[in-house]
Amino acid sequence: AEGKAFGTNIMEEVEVPCYFLCPISLQMMRDPVTLPSGITYDRDGIERWLLTAGTCPLTKQPVPADCEPTPNHTLRRLIQSWSALHAADGVERVPTPKPPTDRARVSALVSRIGATATSRSTATQEILAALRELRDVAAESERSRKLVAAVPGAVDVLAAVFVASAATKSQSVAVCDDALEIISSLQLSEQCLARVIFEANEALVDALVSVLQRSNTASRARAALLLQNVTAAMSPSRLVSLSEQVFREVVQLIRDKVSKAATKAALHVLVGATLWGRNRVKAVDAGAVVVLVDMLLDAPERRACELALGALDRLCGCAEGRAELVAHGAGVAAVGGKAVRVSDVATDKAVRVLRSVARHAAKAAVVQEMAQTGVVGTLCAVALSEHYGERTRERAQEILRRHAMSWRTSPCLHHHLRAMYPC
Repeated sequence: AEGKAFGTNIMEEVEVPCYFLCPISLQMMRDPVTLPSGITYDRDGIERWLLTAGTCPLTKQPVPADCEPTPNHTLRRLIQSWSALHAADGVERVPTPKPPTDRARVSALVSRIGATATSRSTATQEILAALRELRDVAAESERSRKLVAAVPGAVDVLAAVFVASAATKSQSVAVCDDALEIISSLQLSEQCLARVIFEANEALVDALVSVLQRSNTASRARAALLLQNVTAAMSPSRLVSLSEQVFREVVQLIRDKVSKAATKAALHVLVGATLWGRNRVKAVDAGAVVVLVDMLLDAPERRACELALGALDRLCGCAEGRAELVAHGAGVAAVGGKAVRVSDVATDKAVRVLRSVARHAAKAAVVQEMAQTGVVGTLCAVALSEHYGERTRERAQEILRRHAMSWRTSPCLHHHLRAMYPC
């Protein structure tokens, strides 16, 4: 098969020799590289392929994770000569590609950052220059980011610089921001994060909290995403000892609506960190219940709604959380309003929250409110619909039976719902 090359003002189609085409994209290669299997691909295409598959696309031979494809300079020069020859036909010239960053350069940069950070006599501008050079390397491609993360000691050095610059007011804020930007761009494994957490002790979380307290929205968003990953990698013993300040800053992040990604990260932190009663109380004291209810009233997108209901489910596992929910003027109604028409996950979480209220906080006024705001009608619909999971329907039926004496005869319950009311 032969490809076609097209230019802006091309008079006729130009046939591209088949051996100039990348087997993956079927487009003319600009930076041909050869795998150990002997097959040549365009660098961009094969690097993207190897991110998800560790084999040669054509031969299916395994490709080592640390394999560096060999540049095919001869083929690249042929392609450049051919494109120059057909430039008059509208074929775009193929420039000489910039050599990709190699491990030696990254290692040298990491060593330079580490040495600069430990030297008290070194100016802030020197470490900043090294960090920005490494940041530019990481920004080149996914391959470069994987390379930075794989260099021994790179993540540890960056974490140490970030923690130190966040804690030392004399250090430039830019050093802290650049180190955070590099770390947050890397795809760090849970094992790597767990090691960094162990070595930094509480200092890493404290550094992230200090960034969350600043006004720079981009840095706050990166800190939120990194905090999500850090808390997910924490052991239960460390997670349960999170400070109240962590929850205050996470709640403030949701309140400020810094970005959709930052809001979701904050919600993930709330859900993951409130498995235990002590953290639930900390989150409630930080105002989490109020901000989550207000968020539900703002009609968030599906995933954010599911996470907010998941966090409320956790917080309603303690008396303080339930008290805050029923004390909110729209708390019960907001949860009931998300029990249908969002997703099965949202329905399950909303029903779980309502069950906690019905079991432990159902004073007469709350029971009446659930009927007046349509929550009882929603529970009837969930209990009788086969669209929802069996456990979700069972929970809805349990709530309805628990307060049947009040709701069956309620004037707020439509007559057709009374007929549907579970026995």
